[in-house]
Amino acid sequence: MTTQYLRKSIGRLPFALAVCLTLVTLGLGLSANAQERNMCFTTFDAPGAGTGPFQGTLGIAINPAGAIAGYYVDASNLNHSYLRAQDGTFTAFNPPGVIASAAFSINAAGAIAGRCRDASSVIHGYLRAPNGTFTRFDAPGAGTGFGQGTAAYNINPAGEIAGQYNDNSNVYHGFVRAPDGTITTFDAPGAGTGSGQGTFTTAVDGLNPAGAICGNTLDNSNVNHGFVRAPNGIITIFDVPGAGTGPFQGTVPNGINPAGETEGFYIDASNVNHGFLRAPNGAITTFDVPGAGTGAFQGTIPQNINPAGAITGNYIDANNVNHGFLQDRQGAITTFDAPGAGTGAGQGTNPICNNPADAMTGYYLDASNVYHGFLVEGIPQMAASSQ
Repeated sequence: MTTQYLRKSIGRLPFALAVCLTLVTLGLGLSANAQERNMCFTTFDAPGAGTGPFQGTLGIAINPAGAIAGYYVDASNLNHSYLRAQDGTFTAFNPPGVIASAAFSINAAGAIAGRCRDASSVIHGYLRAPNGTFTRFDAPGAGTGFGQGTAAYNINPAGEIAGQYNDNSNVYHGFVRAPDGTITTFDAPGAGTGSGQGTFTTAVDGLNPAGAICGNTLDNSNVNHGFVRAPNGIITIFDVPGAGTGPFQGTVPNGINPAGETEGFYIDASNVNHGFLRAPNGAITTFDVPGAGTGAFQGTIPQNINPAGAITGNYIDANNVNHGFLQDRQGAITTFDAPGAGTGAGQGTNPICNNPADAMTGYYLDASNVYHGFLVEGIPQMAASSQ
């Protein structure tokens, strides 16, 4: 992903289309629990987004009020950050002095964290305050070569930022930046020390309000392992039962909520993806979305967990097409496709983030391989049960 500078959209609003659907939700193993739910899609394209293959608009993060942060790819294949307000208006921006940027997280106050790329292709973290001012920063030890540097991937309500950096040897490390700008770096136990290995912090949903961080390590054998870093800095490594132990198999957390529940996916010995939920006490539940493919690189990929424990993400079917899902606290799963989503291999619907009201944002890839953002609203939350 890349990054770029301040540009406010003036005049026209981007194309937006709202469509409401009625879907059926199934309780896993409880077909009698099927119920209809309404779901309203709003699709959107940021001003300036390109219309060629693998250009367009990607929804990445949504805050409790419904403001969306993400990025778009222009006709020159450069990324630019944007903020989509609750009323649908866009502000496109890049931090000063860079050529490209991508927003990855937005907190309740509207502060945005992301990464940006300068003219030498060095990566820097950025913070955009709610008033539009920027702070650019680099983690101690971050590399200064092509494609090296600092990526800010999460911001919590207090203004803490978590992310990762790669050093001059292309080894990855985690960091947390306090609201006063102090940066603490860390390496998870067992993280590899070769090029491309190390400690990786989950993006969008990898830092909770208390300051707990989740992510994965890639060890010296290129196997993935999950980790949770407590606010006091203690790191717990875990592997989901059934996770493969071959290169690039293993456990990959994708989010942590205020209660400390962690979701993500694991890759088995056949390179099939499966979802998991890890409770704060370490108990792990695995799941597969009905319709998920069982071939290599297919399966279920959870992306985000909200405070109520609802999980959103995508699953890849037997034809390698992406579809969205939302699993509530009771395990009932709603599957869906964005209107206009392509049906070819690699195309389809990719939800990335759900807020406390179960409004979701993400993107779909259409039949021409162009990206479009979306906002989904209207799925009623199920009452949270104790675990």
